[in-house]
Amino acid sequence: MRIVRMTGVNKRTILRLLCEAGNLAAEILDRELVNLSCRFVQVDEIWTYVGKKQKECTEEEKAAGELGDQYVFVAMDSETKLTILHRVGRRTGETALSFLRDLDARISTRFQLSTDAFGAYTDAVDRVWGTEIDYGQVHKSYANSIEPQHRYSPPKVVSTYLNMIVGNPIKKRISTSHIERQNLTMRMQMRRFTRLTNGYSKKLENLKAAVALHFFHYNFMRIHQTLRVTPAMQARVANQIWTWKSVLASKAERKAA
Repeated sequence: MRIVRMTGVNKRTILRLLCEAGNLAAEILDRELVNLSCRFVQVDEIWTYVGKKQKECTEEEKAAGELGDQYVFVAMDSETKLTILHRVGRRTGETALSFLRDLDARISTRFQLSTDAFGAYTDAVDRVWGTEIDYGQVHKSYANSIEPQHRYSPPKVVSTYLNMIVGNPIKKRISTSHIERQNLTMRMQMRRFTRLTNGYSKKLENLKAAVALHFFHYNFMRIHQTLRVTPAMQARVANQIWTWKSVLASKAERKAA
């Protein structure tokens, strides 16, 4: 609404433009983030919803999969901070398997994978890689807080256990700290991920476009505070900071060719 007030342009026009930009961002991410050399990869998923909470959905809406709970699966190179891949979908074994198959197609080296204890990951890793990677899980135990003042607070972690699942992972590098920090970045920079507000996505396609725009900006345009360059530059995917002007110019050249 802020953009609508600033520009005087109709809200639907703004949303249509953002969806087109999001689709373009997704195409660039798919095209550029391939044949990557990674050593340590972290995977996690973050919750949001579209239209309404899952408990408010009818059986037909749940079956359609457009409304209700959605999760964004994200894979990050913990050394370059590059977000290699993201996927919006239900938190199911099918989504996890599809996500990891796509991740496998983008990395050309043997690497160490770290995830949380979501049960679908173990089977999916076995089906995608077998013993071709090193894999460890971070198991966290949480306190059961029932006090009203803690109702909307994140649960307190009371213990952490590292489990080596496949291969010979370096135990001290089994971690999801970097990817969880990326989750915080998403919640801070995308209004639709902020809890307890009405800034949620109304359509699934809008959510996908917003997430693609976020990761394109994060990888190619935003200078990382500790790296002093963009994650794409650190990973040698790009040799300069990208701008929308250069993106549109490149698109025009491709159409002309």
